[in-house]
Amino acid sequence: MPLDAAELPADVGFPFWLKPVKAFSSELAFRIEDTAGFTDALARIREGIDRVGKPFDVVLDHAELPEQIARLGGQTCLAEEAVGGRQVTVEGYDAGDGVHVYGIVDSHDYPGTPSFQRYQYPSSLPEQVQTHLADLSRRVVEHIGLRSVPFNIEYFWDPDTGAITLLEINPRHSQSHAILFDLVDGVPNHQCVLRLAVGADPDLPYRQGPYRVAAKWFVRRFSDGLARRVPTAEELANVERALPGCRAELMVDEGERLSELREQDSYSYAYATVHVGAADERELKDKYERCLELLPFEFDD
Repeated sequence: MPLDAAELPADVGFPFWLKPVKAFSSELAFRIEDTAGFTDALARIREGIDRVGKPFDVVLDHAELPEQIARLGGQTCLAEEAVGGRQVTVEGYDAGDGVHVYGIVDSHDYPGTPSFQRYQYPSSLPEQVQTHLADLSRRVVEHIGLRSVPFNIEYFWDPDTGAITLLEINPRHSQSHAILFDLVDGVPNHQCVLRLAVGADPDLPYRQGPYRVAAKWFVRRFSDGLARRVPTAEELANVERALPGCRAELMVDEGERLSELREQDSYSYAYATVHVGAADERELKDKYERCLELLPFEFDD
């Protein structure tokens, strides 16, 4: 949908999501509930879409594109029907000998919000659902002919109806999941893309890592703030010493305002990430809460 559109997209009813065709971390993605929300979202997207869209247009200039895509370019939007259920990501690859699925990762939101709370691996979906998602992914990748690269496909599964909705296909592995695979399986999923690049079998281990479950948590505020105090390097190192399997990374510097951070979703501000490996989900959550206690942040509203 071009940004100069004055009318709602055809055949898409409320609620729906409006987002740039190229963005990161749900930046400039808005859930549209009514006409006023659509107008406001378009205005906000126009203000910031060129940060990623403009350089993406430079890349597109070097590619042979179908006429419709060439006409729209990289500074346009998608309108997606809003669906419910549990969100999961299937990761895999095809090295020329068939499609292999090597992991399924759950995505959890902060309750009552569209903002990611954590990615968790392995998935806790029922085994038969995971088997079905893996089979669907194989069929989709075979159909579109994606070869010699890793992929990740995002789905929603509705536990009440059993319905599965395919959200998007990415012709790459997910960097956000790398440490999760390392903690649980023994190597990050980077190994897959690197070995495929040199024509070798990915040779990914399975469940050979030191932990049975792992998560990447996003530490967020849902209002703007100025960071008056952030953990020091020594305090971050202390987290790793005190809590084996935990690693925290800062996304904000002292004196920085959260609304000035890049690659943020439209509803919150992520100011740190915490990776946790654990024996089970209860320990996973306990270690995360303990990690937060050891990370001294101070914000002024």
